[in-house]
Amino acid sequence: MPPQLLPIIAGVAGVVALGVIIFGILSVRSEKDLVEERLGRFEQDYQSFLEVEENDDSPKEDKRALDQIDKAISKRPFAQKTRLQLARADIKLTVAEYFVLQALSPVAFFAVGFFILFKGDIIMSIVAGFVGFFFPRIYVSRATSQRLVRFEQQLPDTLALWVNALRSGFSVLQAMEAISRDAPEPTATEFKRVVQEVQLGIDVEDALGHLLARVESEDLDLVITAVNIQREVGGNLAEILEVIGHTIRERIKLKGEIRVMTSQGRATGYLISFLPIAVAIFLSLIEPGFMNPLFENRLCGWPLLGIGLALIGMGMAAIQKIVNIEI
Repeated sequence: MPPQLLPIIAGVAGVVALGVIIFGILSVRSEKDLVEERLGRFEQDYQSFLEVEENDDSPKEDKRALDQIDKAISKRPFAQKTRLQLARADIKLTVAEYFVLQALSPVAFFAVGFFILFKGDIIMSIVAGFVGFFFPRIYVSRATSQRLVRFEQQLPDTLALWVNALRSGFSVLQAMEAISRDAPEPTATEFKRVVQEVQLGIDVEDALGHLLARVESEDLDLVITAVNIQREVGGNLAEILEVIGHTIRERIKLKGEIRVMTSQGRATGYLISFLPIAVAIFLSLIEPGFMNPLFENRLCGWPLLGIGLALIGMGMAAIQKIVNIEI
């Protein structure tokens, strides 16, 4: 075997090993979720979502290494914060599994950059590994924001369903149970968790507080505050939720109108930000000798590239700040 093929084979083997590990972790979590769902069907058709600690009397050989690591760090502040972020993104991973993936991600990105993309360029491969370090965080943040947007868009219809259930004679808990059955995702999952917590003995106010911790929404905060006040002083909760639902619906409509009016500014920001990068790539393709010194000269060219990217990022952030109007 030629010696030149050994690094390529090692890089491919590393990427394949990472894929096998990720697939194994996700398959184990999927199997665990299936077991929890079947157990939940036995207990009034609700799937379990709480992390139940294993009994200390169970055999040690049945415990996985990741479970032991997760137990060891579960009480740490950084682990609790990470668990909350994973819950907000609805990612079926434990804290230990997430940290393992975050540790392997830079290695995989470095291997792909070194052996495939940049063909042995150590500096660019290190940059790729640096990007890989932040990739899991970016993915979790992106999933959280998308899930929050879907929840807020569904909230007016959820309140309408809640109001109809209350006017039909349902209690607050029964109305939330109806929402968990009839509402789309992710609203159904979140209200299932609330109902499950109440059935396990947690107070309704605390269960709604946990919901607000998982879904950071100002509109949901207004709804939960109204429900808690009604439980304290009484009143017609259906009318209160109907007014709140109308307010939220009008706010969503106003946000849409503002987004349409600021679309030109956002498009301008994207154009100004990505046009220099597109021009640089185009010139590199049609005239490599003109642009290569900028990439090859690490003493002068690379600092200029860094300054240019930093200025582009600052301009993009400033434009997004201008067009982002709070309501």
